[in-house]
Amino acid sequence: MYRICISILLLSFFSCMAQQKTQTFSADHPAITYTGRIDFSDPKLPTFYAPGVYFEFDYEGSYCDITLIDEALYGKNHNYISILIDQEPVQRLKLASKENKIRIGEKLAAGRHHVLICKGTESNIGSLALKNIQAEQIYKSLDHTTRKIEFYGNSITCGTGSNLSIPCGTGEWSDQHDAYAAYGPILARSLHAKWQLTSYSGIGLMHSCCDLKFTMPDIYDKINLRDNRINWNFSTYQPDLVCVTLGQNDGFQPAELFIKNYIDFLKKLRQKYPKAEILCLSSPMADPELKSYFALQLPEIVKRADDTNINYYLFQKSYNSGCDSHPDAKEHVQIAQELEHAILKQYNWKK
Repeated sequence: MYRICISILLLSFFSCMAQQKTQTFSADHPAITYTGRIDFSDPKLPTFYAPGVYFEFDYEGSYCDITLIDEALYGKNHNYISILIDQEPVQRLKLASKENKIRIGEKLAAGRHHVLICKGTESNIGSLALKNIQAEQIYKSLDHTTRKIEFYGNSITCGTGSNLSIPCGTGEWSDQHDAYAAYGPILARSLHAKWQLTSYSGIGLMHSCCDLKFTMPDIYDKINLRDNRINWNFSTYQPDLVCVTLGQNDGFQPAELFIKNYIDFLKKLRQKYPKAEILCLSSPMADPELKSYFALQLPEIVKRADDTNINYYLFQKSYNSGCDSHPDAKEHVQIAQELEHAILKQYNWKK
């Protein structure tokens, strides 16, 4: 197995390290495939905020270099990315500056290689933008996906508190974020589907925690969830399945009020996704009392929604081994497996 070498190189001396003939490809090159909510207002610098946004391409050579612009929010926040090349283990990297030139695959044999780069941290850590790719040549990757899924949710869906390589309570809050290894992308990859995460830590359906001034119905149609701006064009991504995992941060709202607000949100989603299946999920980290609340409300919500393509699923377990009682990485795998079983049964999907 080839070892993947990934290093952030100082721009001042990088040029003298090159060992192969390379050319520079701008971020709007047709060989690059983007998935997620991305601001293309500057096509040469596509910018994305949400966790789990990813782009992919193939390159020719033993290595390639990508340049990412990190917003470096507040002058200190730096995003994590996950890097997948061919079938090698995923590498997780924290960016170190505002402009980051990253070498990928330096020890690989010359030839054609596939690369996927995924934003691992969420909107409130700051945006990322692709500036360019340097390689001998780049090509459009073969698309092996057959479906599209979108996940609306809170910190659980973001993968917050799941990666314990840096222990909980140490480092920065974002050090434990890992969207690529969250249950949604894991599930999507297993079902040969593209994924899109519209999720934000602390968000609720009608009440958010942590002093947030907005709820999911306020920001669900935006690219920049943090600042509630830049309208999203829903026609660019029409999922086969929409999963809604909200309610953990709402707490115990009056039943009728929660049901009404949930159905109102489902109606908004149905307007945007006229053909999608919609699956309402309980919280994977709910305690027994909140699990009972979901068991009462979700069936009633689906019944009153009066839409044959809206269903619900109640998680059988609670997953709380990560930071602040969130699921850890192993539990995200278990959540994905539990949900996959339910989806295959509910929709008669085949893997």
